[in-house]
Amino acid sequence: MSESRWFLWLAAVLAAVLLGVLYWPPPARDELVFASDAETLARGEYLITAGGCISCHRGVDDEEAFSGGLGLETDFGVFHAPNITPDVETGIGGWTAGEFVRAMKHGRGPNGGFYFPSFPYRSYAGLTDEDALAMGSWLMSLAPVAYQAPEHEIPWWLARPVMAGWNLLAGRNEPPREEFASDFVARGAYLARHLGHCGECHTPRNRLGVMLGGREFAGAELGGDIVEAIDAAALEDWTFENFDLFLLIGLKPDGEFVGGDMNEVITSNTSRLTEADRDAMATFFTRHRLSD
Repeated sequence: MSESRWFLWLAAVLAAVLLGVLYWPPPARDELVFASDAETLARGEYLITAGGCISCHRGVDDEEAFSGGLGLETDFGVFHAPNITPDVETGIGGWTAGEFVRAMKHGRGPNGGFYFPSFPYRSYAGLTDEDALAMGSWLMSLAPVAYQAPEHEIPWWLARPVMAGWNLLAGRNEPPREEFASDFVARGAYLARHLGHCGECHTPRNRLGVMLGGREFAGAELGGDIVEAIDAAALEDWTFENFDLFLLIGLKPDGEFVGGDMNEVITSNTSRLTEADRDAMATFFTRHRLSD
């Protein structure tokens, strides 16, 4: 074999190995099981509420259901939220607990295929297994709804295997993780960055849709709408009390109430946090401002 062919052969093998590593899904952990005890289900319901899951997965005919169908408009097309009720045919009723946790934290389906990042698995990756499992346990306790969400309306080239490379790029743009002054601040960061996935809307993205971690919470454009920044500069005139009240009732320091999609987030999500969790989020954002 000539030297040039040897190098081509080696490059092909290395490329195949790299693609295999990127595409091969992490195992769905068989030891995980859904719980049915009242304490876990109550915690799961709280986490689902805190995560704002109903905002995207609300039903078309029944807004209180989690049967999906809502279309999220992006620069890459319209992504329709799936059914996450325990219907076996159209929802998640056939999933194991390990498959649910893998989907939440790694963006991979039961068959190992990729989900698109309209499902914020990049943020959910920071969830604890216990929290993800509690969320799945509560969803599995719901009444199943038979509803097949529409197919995504996306360009032909945006195929699921493309997400292997996209995830690699996204991983290289993660925001820096700092040490926190207390567990209380760390809890606020966990709620904001992971469970509440605030950065998914409030962090700018590059042309490939990858969040720019170095500009975390610096504001963005989403589906043609401008999403306000919640970084150090934007919070210059905010106090802890301002932010805490904002999370509760949507009132800004200038006396105006928030509108648009953020009003829905306040109503269905942050206003339902416990006082301790709401204070933790407010502390995280004011600490974020003071440390920048």
